[in-house]
This record gives sequence, structure tokens and C-alpha cells, in this order.
Amino acid sequence: MSYQINIVNWQDAEQQLKAVREKVFVFERRIPRNVEFDRHDRRAFHVLVVDKSTAEPIATGRITSQGEISRICVVISKRKTPVGKDVINTLLNIARRKKLKEVFINSSLDAVTYFAKHNFRPIGGVFMEAGVPRQRMICGLSDVSLKRFYLSH
Repeated sequence: MSYQINIVNWQDAEQQLKAVREKVFVFERRIPRNVEFDRHDRRAFHVLVVDKSTAEPIATGRITSQGEISRICVVISKRKTPVGKDVINTLLNIARRKKLKEVFINSSLDAVTYFAKHNFRPIGGVFMEAGVPRQRMICGLSDVSLKRFYLSH
């Protein structure tokens, strides 16, 4: 499979970004639309991956200027490909270009161990987001060692 990775802004790629996130988060994960699409979308840096043969959007993720990585998703038919890892690596490259010192993710509790194995550490207490208990996990940009993606709302 051949795909193209693009760094896009919300205003130019809103329809494609929404198409992937609705499939994964709204329909598959049952995240309410008003939670899925938030005020950060307009200001975040987005990664959009498009299948070259079909021109269909297949993956996305975003990073805010504060270093929050979120909304990482890959359509179900492409989850066994390296596309998710490529989304994460592109987001980390954006963070490096922006000279961020650290990145963070609001992890579901079942993924805390996964992120801890990749040098993320918990910060603060558990909180609720979209009806799911979450833990903020932070990592110095030079210490990140993510080898695969994890669906991250």
C-alpha cells in the first residue's frame, strides 16, 4: 500500500480530517461529536494520511503548540500497516521543528503502561474526558521511543 503523509491546517483539510475521526472516534469509539471536535482543532498542527490509490483519507493525528499529541487514529482496514507509526513520527518531527522540549498525551488508563514503557511518565491526577478516565503522560522530546501507534483521543 502506498500513502502520502501531509501536514495540514484545519481550515484547508477539515472535511478529510473529520472523515477519518468520525469513522474511528465517533462511530467506532462512540465519542460524542461535540467532544471529538473541539477548540484546539483550529490552532493545532494536523497530520493527514491519504491512500494514494484511492485518494481516501486513512489516518490523522494532531499536536498543539503546547505539545499535546491527540486525535491519533487510523481506519480499521489500515491498522496493521506502519501508517500509525508514521503519523506519530510526523507529529514528533513537528514538535522538534517547533523546538518543544516535551510532549504529552492524555492517555486512557488501559494505555498508561504502554506509554510508560516508552518513557512517558504520569503527571497530575486521573481526570475524566469524554466519559473515559484519563491520565496525562509527559515525556521529554529527546526521550520519546514510540514504536507503534495507539489510538489516542
